[in-house]
Formats: sequence, C-alpha cells, structure tokens
Amino acid sequence: MTSPRPSADARILDPVEFYHSGPTAFFASQADQRFSYCLYVPKAHRSATAPLPLTVVVHGTQRMAERYRDAYRGFAEDNECVVLAPLFPAGIGEPGDLNGFKRLSFKGVRFDKVLLDIVDEVAQRYRVDAAKFALHGFSGGGQFVHRFAYLHAARLSALSVGAPGRVTRIDPGVPWWPGTADLRERFGQDLALDALRTVPVQMVVGAEDTETWEIAEPGVDAGGDTRVARLTSLRDNFERHGVGVQLDVVPGIAHRGLQLQDVVQRFLAAALAGRP
Repeated sequence: MTSPRPSADARILDPVEFYHSGPTAFFASQADQRFSYCLYVPKAHRSATAPLPLTVVVHGTQRMAERYRDAYRGFAEDNECVVLAPLFPAGIGEPGDLNGFKRLSFKGVRFDKVLLDIVDEVAQRYRVDAAKFALHGFSGGGQFVHRFAYLHAARLSALSVGAPGRVTRIDPGVPWWPGTADLRERFGQDLALDALRTVPVQMVVGAEDTETWEIAEPGVDAGGDTRVARLTSLRDNFERHGVGVQLDVVPGIAHRGLQLQDVVQRFLAAALAGRP
C-alpha cells in the first residue's frame, strides 16, 4: 500500500515533520518497545511558542487506540491540544492475556509507569505541557484510568472514567483490586486522595449499558450487576471521600465507547478552559 499523498498544506513541512503532524504513525515507546502510541498533533503546534495541553485517551479490551485517536481530531484542533492514544497490546506478561493493564500491575509490568514513560517521551518530542494531562478511558480503559488516578492524581488536570466493568472503590479495609487497603505494599505509594480531590472528575456510561455476561463477579461486592450500577456506586464512593463527580448517564446508548465521546469531549473541553 502506498503512503497517502500529502495535502498542499502538508507539503510545506519536511517529510519527518509530516509524519509527526495531524494523525501520526504509531511509535514504539523507547522505555519499553513492547508498547506503542499514536497522537493527533493539531496545526496550532507548528507555531506554538508555549506548550500545548495534553489529553490522553486509553482504549478498552479491543485495543482500538487508533479509532479513539481519530475521534479526537476535531477536539484537538478546536482546543489546540495534543491527543495521545497509548496501545497496551494483549498478551503482555502471559500469552493471550487481555486484562493485565486494567489493574496497573501484572506479571512484573507496571502499566501506570508505562504510560508515564510515554507521556515523558512525548513531551521531549513535542511542545506539550506534560506536567499535568487530561485522562479518559472507556471500558477496560475506564478501569485503568480510575486506578491510575489513585496513584497519580497529581499528574491529572481532568479525569473521565467511561463505563468500567469492574471498579476499585476507595476502601482502606479491602485489599486491591476491589479496595485500596494495600496500595503501599503493592505499588510503593499511598492513595493520592488529597490530590484527587482537586481534579475535575467525570463518570460516563450509556443508560442502556446493562448487559452482564462479561462482568459477572460471583462472590465479590462489585457495586451492582451492571456497568451503570457499578459506576454509580463508584461515584457515591468518591463523593463520600470528598471527591466531586459529574455523573453522565447518556440515554439510548449501550456499551459503545465512541458514541459517548461527544459527552466526554464537552467535559474535557470545559476542564481545559478552566470551567467547572
């Protein structure tokens, strides 16, 4: 397959810069080349004299990183921010594994640190402010992002948690992953609750996201049977611990992450603009 012909606008760039602008290629993480990422770099990046904000969008179990990146093209241009979509391939640490990244640590891999390494790498190549970034994930990505926030809330400018099938509630009496009792033993860090209280948080799920075949958890207090119930229980848990949450239950949508992105992007745009 031949490469796409550059537009007239693109031809003002040198060939290397062309592939680092707009929708980029996938790049291997230089810290661990088992992992990769793609970006959308808006036109504003070419003339920016100050770093642009960064938004990170984490895929679900199907690993549709490029599709989520593409859904943020207009968002990136309108809000003059760089969008990063990391790829955590299946089978890392164990053949056929689908779920390791969702719980941050699996078979010796710290997936939260993989993401932070990628963010730092992007900040070295592009004019982005990586000290804090907005973070959204859907389904398996929704599992990853709320757990990531428990350890790294100080790095977040906004957090959007989309329809996780399984949730970790703030609970110092219950071990990981249903609770947070042993974060210090598992991750070498305590719960970043004070920092999390300062982060704008959205929780978003389709009102028709009620199938249970994939997420049944016998013997575990999962917060309800459906993703709607579980996310509502997580919202209640956050609020009991002083973390404000905007809960969006979107009518007419089942477990379809791309169909929720308009709602997510409105929240993230408001957070980028400093609006409540």
